[in-house]
Formats: sequence, structure tokens, C-alpha cells
Amino acid sequence: MSAPSRLPDVHRPDVRRPDVRRRSWLEVRWRQFRNAPRPVVRAVLASLVVAIVLGLGYLVYDVAIRRGMALPGGDLRTLYLVADVVVVLIVGSVVTWVVVPQPRGSGDRTTRSVWSAALGFFAAVPISYLVLVVVVQILEPLIG
Repeated sequence: MSAPSRLPDVHRPDVRRPDVRRRSWLEVRWRQFRNAPRPVVRAVLASLVVAIVLGLGYLVYDVAIRRGMALPGGDLRTLYLVADVVVVLIVGSVVTWVVVPQPRGSGDRTTRSVWSAALGFFAAVPISYLVLVVVVQILEPLIG
């Protein structure tokens, strides 16, 4: 059997839908940015907040060293930078593992895996370095 053909309805006028405009690459990315999933936004913001706090801590430490303040341990700026990056990566991985579960499917149990932590790790890498670039290249010269 074939499906019955659809005849025009005399009571309903023939309404044509307007052609759908194809979005540009930038419009698609902007829409994705505005409608990002909440757990992913939370995970990225957690990494960003930790990176900003530690970056500002580095800025205070660096200004103190540059102005001749004698701090215990001497000049540990390189160690601070390494610790900054490591802490941001760990916090980003752990928070993403906790906040971003895998899709449930038909079950009611939330599952997490190493992939969630890997997502947080790889999201935290550029966040950590971009915050340090802003601190060292922009804020530090402004303070002098």
C-alpha cells in the first residue's frame, strides 16, 4: 500500500514558509557560546576563578619582590608559577569530574569517568596560561 496523497485543503490557504537563512560561522559560534550547557560553564568558571585568584597572588608576590621586600625563601616566582598552573589544572579536572556527569541515557544513575576529568584538564590549560599572560604582560607593567 502506498501512502495516500495529500490533496490541498480548500479551507486552508496554501501557506509557504519563508526560506530559512543559513547562519554564518560567527553566528553559529555566538549562539553556541550563549547557550552553553550549565555544567560546562560551571566547570570552566571554577578553573577561571582559581586561575584569577592565584594570578593576583602572583602579581602581589612579584611586586613585593621587585620593590625589595625580603620574603622567606627568597625569589620563588618560578616555583609559584609552576604551582599556579598545577593547582589550576588539578582543580579544573576535579571540579569538572564532579560537576559534569556523562549522559544518563534511560537510567537514573549518574556516571562519571576519567573523560570528564580530562575535559576539565584540557579546558584548564588555556585558562591557566591566558590568565598568567594577562597578569604578567598587562597588569604587571601597569602597576610598575
